[in-house]
Amino acid sequence: MMGKVGVVNIYASQNNTVITVTDITGAETLAKASGGMVVKADRDESSPYAAMKEIDLIVEKLREKEITDVVIKIRAPGGAKSHNPGPGAQAAVRALARAGIKIARIEDSTPIPHDGTKKKGGKRGRRV
Repeated sequence: MMGKVGVVNIYASQNNTVITVTDITGAETLAKASGGMVVKADRDESSPYAAMKEIDLIVEKLREKEITDVVIKIRAPGGAKSHNPGPGAQAAVRALARAGIKIARIEDSTPIPHDGTKKKGGKRGRRV
């Protein structure tokens, strides 16, 4: 038997991790947290530690709203940018599982370009 269900949207870039919880339709935001809310230094916003702390804030709000089951949607910057989620994504999922929230499924919602704009770095790419 499933309880109340929410959707956890995790946006994990190289510089930050933003977590938003909505109802199933996605119309109502129930809780949100970002790296800047839990750590002082800018460089730590995307860290796994920050993601874990964000989940702590989120789980508190989920318990208030009696949400027991979640669907997780992980998103990287995508488009012309990176298609790999940042370091906070995995830590967030693990912290959520550890907090005793039931995970129904995990999806990837990274936007995929259908030939939109040109990637930065010029004709020969970024030369290191």
